[in-house]
Amino acid sequence: MSAKTLIAVVGPTAIGKTKLGIEIAQHFQTEIISADSRQFFKEMKIGTAVPSLKELNAVPHHFIQHKSIQEPYSVGNFEKDALEHLEKLFQEKDYAVIVGGSGLYVDAVIQGLDDFPKTDPNLRESLNQRFKEEGLSYLQDELKKRDSKYYAVVDVENPHRLIRALEVCISTNNPYSSFLNQKKVKRNFHALYVGIKADREVIYERINQRVDLMLEAGLLEEAKQLYSNRDLNALQTVGYRELFEYFDGNFTLDFAISEIKKNTRRFAKRQLTWLRKNESVLWVNYDEEPSEILKKIEQHLMEDTNG
Repeated sequence: MSAKTLIAVVGPTAIGKTKLGIEIAQHFQTEIISADSRQFFKEMKIGTAVPSLKELNAVPHHFIQHKSIQEPYSVGNFEKDALEHLEKLFQEKDYAVIVGGSGLYVDAVIQGLDDFPKTDPNLRESLNQRFKEEGLSYLQDELKKRDSKYYAVVDVENPHRLIRALEVCISTNNPYSSFLNQKKVKRNFHALYVGIKADREVIYERINQRVDLMLEAGLLEEAKQLYSNRDLNALQTVGYRELFEYFDGNFTLDFAISEIKKNTRRFAKRQLTWLRKNESVLWVNYDEEPSEILKKIEQHLMEDTNG
């Protein structure tokens, strides 16, 4: 086993990844890389549940609110930046922690990105046009028909992700999912996934509470300030999109809030579907004592070394 280890803290939204990530980073005297693709943007603080100042000060965090929503920032950009940062970090530390709900972003750092064939730019244009004319449901129905496997794990509320997958499906006449996980890169560090689990009712309750707390913290005001940028890729996300519909007069505020909760629950379900494909995850309970979880991690790492 490599002398350097990256511990990935994963799990559905609102499950407590930030808290556990800090406990692990403190235990191993190291730093945290955030792989939450919504927390990269400085203008989106409340709606993305950015860690509190106390949490951010508990251990050094990287890749949180380091970009503007005006700057395109892809998973490929993040993979490159995170690997460069890890290289520096591993010169001084034996361990690093990566925390995030964006499974694609965590996997990009640990396993590398998949190779996709080139697609016709005109196709993207025509799909965007169909989206404008027929709405999100057109994209969802098309993807479900062409690639039900990827449809089960993608954020179906994000038109950019749907269009990207459809481009590949249509261009190649093959499902987007058939190009996933084909290439495994060899990293110069060992990785351990630690997944936090809970019963569905617990996850849903925690999500509902979090949305209520975000609204108390000023989510409505934050969304108002971002409304003029609503078409940017960064804002195609749960919590903002529903409030934009309210500002447009399409939703009442109560209905917008219930939609945020419903879509966040759906998002959590997809996060878990993504994670369950990974057989190497060490699963722990959300209410387990951190000291017990750390024992399990230490034991797992020792077994890996001896194995």
